[in-house]
Formats: sequence, C-alpha cells, structure tokens
Amino acid sequence: QVQLVESGGGSVQAGGSLRLSCAVSGNSSGSMYGNYVMGWFRQALGKEREAVAATKSNGAKLYADSVKGRFTISQDNAKKTLYLQMNSLKPEDTAMYYCATGYPRYWDFSQGYSYWGQGTQVTVSS
Repeated sequence: QVQLVESGGGSVQAGGSLRLSCAVSGNSSGSMYGNYVMGWFRQALGKEREAVAATKSNGAKLYADSVKGRFTISQDNAKKTLYLQMNSLKPEDTAMYYCATGYPRYWDFSQGYSYWGQGTQVTVSS
C-alpha cells in the first residue's frame, strides 16, 4: 500500500509563501513508476475539491489557471517527496491541501487517483 503524508501547511499573510511537502512511502518508490501522476488538490470549506497542480512521469507539469505563475510543483524521486511551492498567496488559496497519486485518465479528475494523503491546512489572511 502506498502512503502519502503532507506537511508544510500553516497560516500566512497575503503575499507570503509556503512550501508543501508530500512524503511517499509503502513500496520501493511509491507510485513513481509507469505512467504515474502525482498531484495536489485543495478543498475550501463548503466547496468541492479542485485540482491545483500535477506532474506526470514524462516530466510534464500542469497547473490550474488560478495558480499558474504563483505555484510550482516539483518532485525529488531520491527523497520520494512531492513539493508544492506557493508564492504570492491570496486569501482565496485558503483550503485543505491534499497530495495524491495514481494513474488518472485526466490529471484534474480527483476520482482518478488511487492514493491520498490526510491533508495539510493552508490559511491565508488579508
């Protein structure tokens, strides 16, 4: 079984930065094999879960329009860790952030992912 654990969340003021981490464990390289996808999703209180960013096994990186230019997704296979660097944070970025991995048909379709972390809270105040 693959396990994902997020960390790095917290409370920051608008314009600040946070770096989220997602540690992958449970097998030799988590789901980092084949045509895997690793992604970040977020869910604000009272709203549906939405895709934030994802990275594919071929190196492609995808971002939601709302975060493009501000967030950067990256991974370190040696450390088995996925990262999300978040800069120029806005109050609307406030949400619980989840990392996920699997083999989804579409990168932004949450139900296509097989493994999920427990989430880390990000709160941005104005």
